[in-house]
Amino acid sequence: MNITIVGTGYVGLVTGTCLAETGLNVTCVDIDPAKIEKLKQGIIPIYEPGLQPMVERNIEHGRLKFTTDIREALPGCEVLFSAVGTPPDEDGSADLQYVLQVAKDTGKYMSDYLVFVTKSTVPIGTAEKVRKALKGELDARNANIDFDIASNPEFLKEGSAVDDFMRPDRIVVGVDTERAEKTIQKLYKPFVLNGHPILFMDIPSAEMTKYAANSMLATKISFMNDIANLCEIVGADVTNVRRGIGSDTRIGQKFLYAGVGYGGSCFPKDVKALIKAADDKGYSLEILKSVENVNDRQKSVLYNKLYEYFKGDLKGKNIALWGLAFKPNTDDMREAPALVLISKLLQIGANVRAYDPVAMEETHRKIGDVIEYVNDKHEALIGADALLLVTEWNEFRTLNFPVMKKLMKGNVIFDGRNIYESKDVTENGFDYFGIGRK
Repeated sequence: MNITIVGTGYVGLVTGTCLAETGLNVTCVDIDPAKIEKLKQGIIPIYEPGLQPMVERNIEHGRLKFTTDIREALPGCEVLFSAVGTPPDEDGSADLQYVLQVAKDTGKYMSDYLVFVTKSTVPIGTAEKVRKALKGELDARNANIDFDIASNPEFLKEGSAVDDFMRPDRIVVGVDTERAEKTIQKLYKPFVLNGHPILFMDIPSAEMTKYAANSMLATKISFMNDIANLCEIVGADVTNVRRGIGSDTRIGQKFLYAGVGYGGSCFPKDVKALIKAADDKGYSLEILKSVENVNDRQKSVLYNKLYEYFKGDLKGKNIALWGLAFKPNTDDMREAPALVLISKLLQIGANVRAYDPVAMEETHRKIGDVIEYVNDKHEALIGADALLLVTEWNEFRTLNFPVMKKLMKGNVIFDGRNIYESKDVTENGFDYFGIGRK
């Protein structure tokens, strides 16, 4: 099969590369010439474990190609994935201009039947807008060419996206014709040999499923953060509470970890978009509005603990940050809690020295030289009055207390991910503050 992917961001590049890995011919399209030139050389614009060698391998075997011209990618194309961005507007709604432009370009230049698949996260009803835009261009050139529209939301986790795509829990596809269903079934056959299903449904339900899934996960995170904050007030330990409720099979263990709030490209954007979509229909999603409010508040929790510990005297204090990315195994800084923390520290006059294994370049691109970036975790501790653990990278999980005592000026650790044992830390001469813990 010949596949076209429009958009070489996180979703598009992972999708195209993984499809090529199964022997399909994939052409990825992007309007950014510099990005395309780098991709042709096997240089990828994102950090994602396992993706780089897969891109290089499939370029070498001729299964993965890159271009800035969609006309090169359409001849013989059987399935076209639209994986362009859907950034939030100021009101929280998803901006569909790029998706609709892909539909128009496809209608202008397609010559044979294809299935147009929306892979980006898009609001309910987008498929019909895409259908209208594509059909409008075909009509404008009097071209009587058949096509189908499908919705195939992605459920990739940053940091494990390659494995998620190659061995999915499920594949959700919205279609409205048998021909489209058979085409998508053929495409995804290699990925469901593990027995996990392709869930075919109507298109609006597929569009809703993506938003509902991310909103449910965001809800679990905010719920546990709210419970953690209450635990501190009443003297309970959220770690014990998590074990207690997570052992209930109706609840499960995942996404029950208290922390400094969720970030990234999906949860914040999708929660906002679903709230806005409901508001537009005259229905208020009160739970999700609370989820968003709790998350906004939680991003300040480490700063508040630090402020209280030093009784507001933070001006001139040297603060070490371990971790910047919103989660481990990615360089994604979108909506990262670290950005809120850094902003508050700088406003009060503190000095920030930070280390992250992969996200420092992206952080610098976002905020510049307002903080100091260092080459390893211990360098960040030199002269530090306090250490704040923000992202739970594996290399941060073990503490070398003798080295830390020599390097740090202060003796306090604020654990934003609850990865350390408080007893272990305090027995080695440090004050310890976690999230929702005694």
